[in-house]
Amino acid sequence: MKLKKLLLSLLFLVFCSSGFAQSSKELTRKKEALQRDIELAQKNLNRTTNGKKLTLSQINAIKAQVRLMQEKISTINSEMKNLDNQITENTGKVHNLQTRLSDLKKEYAGMIRFAQRNQNSYDKMMFIFAAKDFNQAYKRIKYLQQFGQYRKKQASYIQGTEKDLNNKIVVLDKDLKNKNSLLKEQVNEKGKLDKKKNEQAVVLNQLSKQEKQYKQDISKKKQQQAAIDKDIRAAIQREIALAKKKADDEDRERQRIAAAKAKAENKPVPVTSSPKAQTNSEALRATPEAAKLSAAFENNRGSLPSPVANGYITSHFGTYMVDQASGRNEGVTYQTGEGAAVRAVFNGKVSTIFDKFGKYYVIIKHGEYFTVYENLKSVSVSKGQDVSTKQTIGVAGTTDGVPEVGFQIHRGSAPQNPESWIAR
Repeated sequence: MKLKKLLLSLLFLVFCSSGFAQSSKELTRKKEALQRDIELAQKNLNRTTNGKKLTLSQINAIKAQVRLMQEKISTINSEMKNLDNQITENTGKVHNLQTRLSDLKKEYAGMIRFAQRNQNSYDKMMFIFAAKDFNQAYKRIKYLQQFGQYRKKQASYIQGTEKDLNNKIVVLDKDLKNKNSLLKEQVNEKGKLDKKKNEQAVVLNQLSKQEKQYKQDISKKKQQQAAIDKDIRAAIQREIALAKKKADDEDRERQRIAAAKAKAENKPVPVTSSPKAQTNSEALRATPEAAKLSAAFENNRGSLPSPVANGYITSHFGTYMVDQASGRNEGVTYQTGEGAAVRAVFNGKVSTIFDKFGKYYVIIKHGEYFTVYENLKSVSVSKGQDVSTKQTIGVAGTTDGVPEVGFQIHRGSAPQNPESWIAR
């Protein structure tokens, strides 16, 4: 029974340790990814600080850095919390193993004393021959054999417990060193964050001095984006209209075939009716292929790859404020690296490519869904081409010298928040 309890305890310790290690690895990967984004934001910020004129990209880069730094500190705090839990758990395990080891040694010492008192062969023979009958004598012989085997097992348990205890002490020491390292990293990151916030305050102070010029730039960008969004909506509406026309044509063709068949068979010709009015969703999902693709796209909600392999979001979906100027984003905006590849987030067909204000815009159809890729320097696909998930469709363009890509998702003509579709 004691052996069974010991084995169950050890299995539980192994299970807990593996669960912690997995969580710790995930936090470490997240922290490393955040650090890469912080460094990328600094590179983009360096591109804009050479000019005297304050730009929206510069403000977005600083804000992104502050947000990423805060998220990194939060991740470090989660790592420390995990380590605190692990240290507490391992400390308890060490105490339990120490108690268990002490009990095993006391029990083993008692067996040794008993063996010493009965080590004389004559005493053992007398113990056997003192039995009342043959069965009892046989049981006493088996008892003496089992006692010797059990003593050997106890010695093995003691060695195993000592080994486990030493291993847990090593792990505990490692956890304490890791916590100390994380504390230093946390202090360092908080110092960087304070410095970045001071830099942000300087920029915002500069913004107030350039407020008039800055608001003019914002107004110009809003007008340009409104024109781009209008073209995007028009392109999607054309696709919807084509889908409805195709569905109507197919409905009429079915009626024509049915009428011709009835006439050939001398049966009453069915009354021809107007094509059934279809919703946008019904028209875009009219074919089995389109319905299957739409369902597959929906099933990947929350796990789609981002349109750039490396980058961070600087403008979120919906209405946003920059100082006193407001705007609206029908999708999200990524700042990325120079010459970054822009990739399709899911299988589909390129439905539209157009250029405006010196940049390219690509719309890919996924059944009743559309994904839009904005601000491309160049395009490597053509209209009507089938594309696959993560296939490169172009190269990121720049805004005020910073590589940026806009990304939108539409269900029919209704814009969706991409952040609820893209994997974090």
